Formats: sequence, structure tokens, C-alpha cells
Amino acid sequence: MSNRRVLVFPSAAELGPALARLVTARADQACGSARGRFSVGVSGGSLVAMLGKELTSLPDLDCSRWLVGFCDERVVPFSDPESTYGLYKDQLFSKVNIPESGVLAINPTLPVRECAEDYARKLSENFPGEAIPVFDLLLLGMGPDGHTCSLFPDHPLLEESQKTVAPISDSPKPPPQRVTLTLPVVNAARCVAFVSTGGSKASVLKRVLEGGEGPVLPAARVAPGKGELLWLLDEPAAASLTLQVERPAPGAHI
Repeated sequence: MSNRRVLVFPSAAELGPALARLVTARADQACGSARGRFSVGVSGGSLVAMLGKELTSLPDLDCSRWLVGFCDERVVPFSDPESTYGLYKDQLFSKVNIPESGVLAINPTLPVRECAEDYARKLSENFPGEAIPVFDLLLLGMGPDGHTCSLFPDHPLLEESQKTVAPISDSPKPPPQRVTLTLPVVNAARCVAFVSTGGSKASVLKRVLEGGEGPVLPAARVAPGKGELLWLLDEPAAASLTLQVERPAPGAHI
């Protein structure tokens, strides 16, 4: 994959600032383009704390022209500790100058199917003229089973080709009811960046990045048609890889 880069950092402590530099560089690039804004999709898990720490530490961060969506979300109240929106609101949105209209959150009071349809409408309204929303940057994580967003191994949603947002009511990982971007949206992005850290991810990362026996895992099906694919790893996560990787110098821009 000529547009795939695998970047390895000594630890998560070095990876975090590099991720912040990636986000701000892509934001500056997008805001300076004819689009005049930066559209980014975020994921939950360890990314919340990493982005909350690193982005809020930047003295001149300007989020006034950002549009933030969610790669997936749990259909729970925003006050629930499982709510990805709730976590980002506490750790990032409340600390930066992003307007309320710049955050595309689900309506968690709706049943899961209606919630997904409502979120798809919100995306359509905010990406006018695009049958499939094209995000400037999607930030993804990966579970130990190789899932990304709420796209799980062997799940029928992996074959969804018509919807931009899909409901899932039988998530193998609780809570069971979620909405998720589909692979056509993920693979339409201008840039997709996975962030994966820790030795517990080493074996599944090897399978995703280098192949192996068995069905192709969801994370391995992420292949932007016209965009970039970046994998940001720490040394423990990359420990089993034999493919060629990049090891950026401290402070380097990605």
C-alpha cells in the first residue's frame, strides 16, 4: 500500500505530541483551503485522554473553524461514563474555542436505528453535495480483536455499502447499542490515522499490517481510496512487526 505509513515512537509520551502536531497541521491545511474549515472524526478509548492532554496544552490552538464528528458512539446519555461525547466534552471541548455548532453529536434519546438515521442526516447537512462525507482526518483506535469504530470481526456491518452511518444493537463489546461510520465513509477520508499503543496490541497489529491466516480483520479493511493511511504506534505495540517502519525524530512533523 503506497499511501500507508507506519510510524513508531519510543513510547506513548512521545506519540502524543506527534499526534497533536498531525492534527494541527491538517487543520491549518484544511482551513487554508477553499473549504475554509477542518473536519475531523474522533474515536473513544485512550484517544480521548491523549487528545485532551496534548491539544489543550497548545498555546495558540484555534478550533473556531473545526467540525468534529464521531467515528462511532455508544447510545447512552451524555452523562454516562460510556458516552464518548461526554468524555470529550469534559476533557477537550470545554477547554478550547470550538463552537457548539462545530460538534456533531448523536441524539442519545432516540432508538438506535433512528439515532443512526438522525446522525446520517446531520452528516449530510454538514457535508452538502457529498453523497459520502469526506472528512479531512479520521482518528481511529483498534481493539485487541482488530475492530475499529464499532465494526467488529465477522459482523454483517462490514459489508454495508449504502449507509453512511449504521446502527448496531448487538455489539460484542458493551454497551451493545451503538452507531458507527461505515467503511465507505472511513475509506473516503483525506487522511486516516490509527493510534495504537501497548504490548497487548502487538500480535493483532502484526496480523492487520502484515497479513496472516483467517478472515481480514476490520482494521485491515481501512484503505482510503484517495487519501493517506497512517499508523502511529509505540515500540511495545510494534514489537512483532517485520515490515519497514519510520521512526520520526523528536519534534518532527508527520
